[in-house]
Order: sequence, then structure tokens, then C-alpha cells
Amino acid sequence: MEIIIVNFSNFFFNGNESLLKTEYLSILIYLIVAILLSIIIITFSYLLVVQNPETEKMSAYECGFEPYEDARQKFDVKFYLIAMLFIVFDIETMYLIPWSVTVSKLNLLGFWSMIDFIIELGIGFIYVWYIGGLDWD
Repeated sequence: MEIIIVNFSNFFFNGNESLLKTEYLSILIYLIVAILLSIIIITFSYLLVVQNPETEKMSAYECGFEPYEDARQKFDVKFYLIAMLFIVFDIETMYLIPWSVTVSKLNLLGFWSMIDFIIELGIGFIYVWYIGGLDWD
């Protein structure tokens, strides 16, 4: 009985130093490990958890109104407004991190473009504060 050992490197890449082998093999391995790890985590979290749903656990939260009332009832949209403003200002401030790291390497156009962005962000924040968009009353 003869044992056949398949060298997957030669099987997929024809034994040559190809672009696929040198550049994308590590990405493929990373992707396979990520998929396997996510499957393992989801499986264990489902198998090990105590399945005991209650009405309090199954109800919606952080929205400011009861989920099982009349659908035609008016509800306050203040929570959604605050959430949208948080997302807008949070994502806009994320532009400040790479700019602050590379500010010494930027030319004048890049520097003043970001200063303009900061001024517009400040004007937007002052406007939202002025119209009472951040009041929780």
C-alpha cells in the first residue's frame, strides 16, 4: 500500500513563487481561522447559555416607549435624535485621530482643510446646542 502525500503548496501554486502564494496566502489563512473561530464561539455560546426567556428580557429597551402598545400611539423621537447626533459627531471626530498623527507631514492645503472641517464641526455642534437638540427634557 502506497501512501500518497499531497503537497498543497505545489497543488495550488504549481511550485512557483506566485503572487497568490506570496501575498494572499496569509490572508486566506487568516480568513479561515476567523471563520472557524467565529463558528466555535457561536456554537459554544448557544450550547452553554441557560435558555430562560422572560417577558422582561424579550421586551425592547432604551427606546423610551413600551413595545406592546397601540401602534398608532405617538412617541417621543428625542432618543432617536440624540442617537443620530451622537453617531454624526462621533464619526466626524474620528477624522481627527489620523489628522493629529500626521499633522506635521501635511502641506498647507491639508492643514487648512482640516481646520475648516473642525470649524464647521464646531458650528454644527453650537447650532444643535442652541436649538435644544441635546436637551433631554
